[in-house]
Amino acid sequence: MSEQELRGLIEAVREGKVTRRQFVLTLASFGLAAPIAGQLLMHAGIAQAQTPSTYKPTKRGGGGALKTLWWQGATLLNPHFATGTKDQDGSRIFYEPLASWDNDGNLIPILAAEVPTAENGGVSKDGKSIVWKLKKDVHWHDGKPFTSADVVFNWEYAADPATAATTIGSYKDIKVQAIDAYTVRVEYAKASPFWADPFVSVRGMIIPKHLFEAYKGAKSREAPNNLKPVGTGPYKFVDFTPGDMVRGTINTNYHLPNRPYFDTIEMKGGGDAVSAARAVLQTGEFDYAWNLQVEDEILVRLETGGKGRVNIIPGGDIEFIQFNFTDPWTEVDGERSSAKTRHPILTDPAVREALALLIDKQSIQQFIYGRTGIATANFVNNPSRFRSKANTSEFSVEKASQVLEKAGWRVGADGVRAKEGKKLKFVYQTSVNQPRQKTQAIVKQAAQKTGIDLELKTVTASVFFSSDIANPDVYTKLYCDMQMYTTTMTQPDPEIFMNQYVSWEFSTKANKWQGRNICRWKNDEYDNLYRAAQIELDPVKRAAMFIRMNDLVVQDHAIVAVVSRPRVRASNLRLNVPESGWDSDFWALQDWYREGTPPA
Repeated sequence: MSEQELRGLIEAVREGKVTRRQFVLTLASFGLAAPIAGQLLMHAGIAQAQTPSTYKPTKRGGGGALKTLWWQGATLLNPHFATGTKDQDGSRIFYEPLASWDNDGNLIPILAAEVPTAENGGVSKDGKSIVWKLKKDVHWHDGKPFTSADVVFNWEYAADPATAATTIGSYKDIKVQAIDAYTVRVEYAKASPFWADPFVSVRGMIIPKHLFEAYKGAKSREAPNNLKPVGTGPYKFVDFTPGDMVRGTINTNYHLPNRPYFDTIEMKGGGDAVSAARAVLQTGEFDYAWNLQVEDEILVRLETGGKGRVNIIPGGDIEFIQFNFTDPWTEVDGERSSAKTRHPILTDPAVREALALLIDKQSIQQFIYGRTGIATANFVNNPSRFRSKANTSEFSVEKASQVLEKAGWRVGADGVRAKEGKKLKFVYQTSVNQPRQKTQAIVKQAAQKTGIDLELKTVTASVFFSSDIANPDVYTKLYCDMQMYTTTMTQPDPEIFMNQYVSWEFSTKANKWQGRNICRWKNDEYDNLYRAAQIELDPVKRAAMFIRMNDLVVQDHAIVAVVSRPRVRASNLRLNVPESGWDSDFWALQDWYREGTPPA
């Protein structure tokens, strides 16, 4: 489909000549998935049909206990400080955004009365402002009313550099004004094609002004409610043990009728992915388990227990290896991997190219991940219109050796390549997880054959993904040469996902290691493209910019994509869960319920 044809089709939808369903089916005939259609229409300011609720219970409560298992336990419950998915999900039990993403990439109103569109006056013609209308009669768990003042405060709180919020990138370049008690205007300095970032999804959860106002800025980490949330969500806080257990009880004043169904909720942390899968699929001890990074053959075997099912939901998550462009072994002003240093070896493009050639992705998919991890060369894999066709994965020990030999890295008596007194010895770390340790072993074996010595380091997941910035092993510090983990894409648009490589997002001591550019890679073309994409209203041109950004980081071997990971979860056969590959597992927690009898 040409750009002109696409624009004509969008206009036909706007004029009512073509239905949304016809639009989706037409795009599907060109190999474009439903989330892409939703995004194109959203960017064009065309109202979208709301996904009908699957909720069946006719009264609030009575469902007993909901027991969920996150093998990486939440470490804090302030969404603006979340350093990983487990903190975002723990916070989402209690806090809510204005809107969330469903599985088709549609915005669904949560605390908003409706999704802004051009038709309802919520989206300005110039793309520079959005008006959100808030639900009325919503109350915080302590009984205080939720109003536009809370929304404005969250902007002020997150945008303040002294707060050191992980969400600062979503709020620092906007202005938010309360029009009245239940209406806010979000203003952008320039046209914003992807305006649905502030106050949306996991980066948009709203905390109460009256409890956090005294802790904005430098005192942000001192707020008692960082660990004792008071939100608007379907469950009220009971207790929290960091890394172990989050407990909530039913919010009997929740703003949606007949919700929630369950009387209590537990989010248990710790253990490992295999035991989590077993606890749902085989023993039935838990109702739901998150992020099952487990060998597929094990999942298939556990499902025969008959207690639960594996749910595989496509999304944009990626398991990848990142290389450190700074020196992790030299301390500057009390900081290793300082932006003031350069890595003594990994700044050599030949070394990174060779390492990329030593990742046997097809074997990793075939023998470890199966359905749950698809070999890929790209960092961005979904939605498909943002996926590059320029990259391929190649595994070749011979070619890697040739690349190193040509660059002057010679094999020494100890079998390790060296050059100018520097040896190709690296520390390669990841979290404790069976598929990751097997992946490490595959990479190490190939590296040995070409004269690279990899020291494998494993860190307990609760430490590796911790918000404890005093710990040297947290992944945001990258106090080693290379590391591997999954980064999640929580929106059906790559704008936030791709800020992981802009130069102003370096993870440093100054920002409490909350910056998203953990490998501290810098590329001027990438920075310029990112800034341009932030204001490009033409969806086709904008997609081309993100494809080029993907190619820059992939082809420079700043990172190596390993497998594209759909969301893999396990649930009890009787548990009804609205799934989404673009948001928190708990994005529609208020709609979870247990059916009367298991399906046939």
